[in-house]
Amino acid sequence: MKYRALIAFLAISLLSTAAPAEEGMWQLDKFDAELFARMQELGLELSQEEIYSPGGEGIAYAIVNLGGGTGSFVSPYGLILTNHHVAFGALQRASSEENNYIEDGFYADRSEREIQAHGYEARVLISIEDVSDRVLKKAKGKKGVKRYEAIEDVIKEITAEAEEGRDVRVSVASFFGGMQYKMSTYFTCKDVRIVYAPPRSIGNYGGDIDNWMWPRHTGDFSFLRAYVALDGSSAEYSEDNVPYEPAVHLPMSLEGVGKDDFTMIIGFPGQTMRYRSSYSTDWSLNWRFPGRVKMFGDLLDIMNKAVEKDPGVRIKTARFDAMLNNSMKNYEGQLEGFRKAGLLEQKIAEEKEFTEWVNADKKRRKKYGNALPAIEKLYEEYSVHRDKQVIMRFAGFMNQMLGASGTIYRWTEEKAKKDMDREPAFMDRSIPRVKQRLEMIDMGYDEGVDRQFLRYFMLASLDLPEIQRVRAFNEMLTGYSGTDEEKVDALIDDLYTGTKLDDVDERMRMFDLTREELMKEGDTFIDFYAKVYPEFKEMEDRDEEFGGNISAVRPLLIGGMKEWKGGAFYPDANGTIRLTYGTVTGYSPRDAVNYSCITRLGGAIEKNTGEEPFDCPEKLIKLWEKKDFGKYEHGCFVDVPIAFLSTTDITGGNSGSPIINGKGECVGAAFDGNWESISADYMFNDKLNRCISVESRYILFVLDKFSGAYELLGELTIQ
Repeated sequence: MKYRALIAFLAISLLSTAAPAEEGMWQLDKFDAELFARMQELGLELSQEEIYSPGGEGIAYAIVNLGGGTGSFVSPYGLILTNHHVAFGALQRASSEENNYIEDGFYADRSEREIQAHGYEARVLISIEDVSDRVLKKAKGKKGVKRYEAIEDVIKEITAEAEEGRDVRVSVASFFGGMQYKMSTYFTCKDVRIVYAPPRSIGNYGGDIDNWMWPRHTGDFSFLRAYVALDGSSAEYSEDNVPYEPAVHLPMSLEGVGKDDFTMIIGFPGQTMRYRSSYSTDWSLNWRFPGRVKMFGDLLDIMNKAVEKDPGVRIKTARFDAMLNNSMKNYEGQLEGFRKAGLLEQKIAEEKEFTEWVNADKKRRKKYGNALPAIEKLYEEYSVHRDKQVIMRFAGFMNQMLGASGTIYRWTEEKAKKDMDREPAFMDRSIPRVKQRLEMIDMGYDEGVDRQFLRYFMLASLDLPEIQRVRAFNEMLTGYSGTDEEKVDALIDDLYTGTKLDDVDERMRMFDLTREELMKEGDTFIDFYAKVYPEFKEMEDRDEEFGGNISAVRPLLIGGMKEWKGGAFYPDANGTIRLTYGTVTGYSPRDAVNYSCITRLGGAIEKNTGEEPFDCPEKLIKLWEKKDFGKYEHGCFVDVPIAFLSTTDITGGNSGSPIINGKGECVGAAFDGNWESISADYMFNDKLNRCISVESRYILFVLDKFSGAYELLGELTIQ
């Protein structure tokens, strides 16, 4: 839906400082010569062409976009290394009480035993092309919704032209707040399978307690495999498919890392907001983050109570549980980081200096003078309905019956249009994935939890001021008597009693109906969504108005900041491929506390309590007690390294990215940032910001000594 595109328009505003050497998520097709020289100084042995070349050569072509996470090819036969938590959704969907792959892990010692990773695709980069001139020409002189739609339409045209007659997938993203647009072309492996995942007690050792924390002792890795049709073309899951053969794959390092070693990460970071204004920062600090923390905590309570009553619910809700816990802790860390650093105050002071610089010159005043006042006004106008919009967005996402009814209802409207006139999410190229999502609902659906989620959002709406309430909720409750809670409970009973959307065959049947046929069904959830839909449409219209207007002033502000500050200039993360580099280094978060940069297996044993999440497997304990480390022992201590810190700059979406040494070897997989770096989405602190990665020797040790995954080990190139 269009409102999801708002995310792409929210990266606005100020450069915080000129970038230090290790800060920055750099574009591969436009790499600064001085920065590359800095990488060589730190220990890089590869040439630029050996990292990335437009001709399709270089280790960058071993990097895989997994949609929300990153992976890398580590064998000639489509084997992908990523994080356990990136593969978690596939493990959850494949698990049952009889085969709990989340808890017990999984290993396919031959291809026919590999399990389909439902909902996963592996996108392999083919090319990057600047299409700024074409996009900006269409947008020129337009405002609000008209500008938004002009940009959307030209991107659809570019995409259709680039994909026509080719077995590729194209995406166009904005950079520097809309100053630049680039098209990335990918080959997509639609058939992805699970090959190996360690048990939870290794892959998520420490759980939510250790999440974002250092020292860390988590073996956060898994292996997937990409498949294609016999002729090498992209194909949906089929037993006849064969492993994809990548042009490049990374060797795994048996040497791992040591202190001060050079490292770099190539991956697909999702979103940073380092160029945001004080108005956007204030929005996050004083409204968005506190609200999310409370909401996610409430939703987690709902799931925890359901699991207490029925432990079988745990597997069904595991994906939501992991997502909410991770996000809630992230927001808590952002709030702490903002307040400790005084980020809002910094932004306000910086904007004051910037404004003085602008006003000191007539030409600058004419060009940049209105940017900040315009942004302030846009946020003020947009905030009027913000609480209502959050309720509607999350209700449609967390409540699966409402989400399914919305997808089916919207499709009856969109499919009546020409393909190029549809919303991007409902164009022909996207329909297979839409249908797949509808089919997968049963893999993570519990009616009791779904009911409680809807109840939560309806009651939250009733608590809002009248202008922010969801009108349709109020109208539907008028036919019921009693307290607000009694009315909501009665309505929800009727909704779940009268729907067939909890049956996959019925969902897919209804997906093929016309609008008239669908409404004749009398399905209670379809009727429910039909009543709410006008307000969803109003929300989308507000998003487009805001997005179109902000995309016109944001480039002016960022351009002005660039002119004012000068120096190296990298764009905020936006889901496109980036390179970041640094060294293996510890840090000191506060007085008298100094963290070393590598943890070891003995540290995991020290944390062991025998109870989740510190329930170290008995076999792993015995291996450590016998000092049976084999060739995976670190040269500086008699133990196996588990995780390490580096100054590489990452964010969400980088999870699973290979961390690579100066020779181009994979020395691990990035999986987290430290607590002090959570606010790095908004501000980078080179003294505190650290990336946490699982070390290659621990990956190989677990495969060998713990799991006996000799077939998988034999497939890897180990150097």
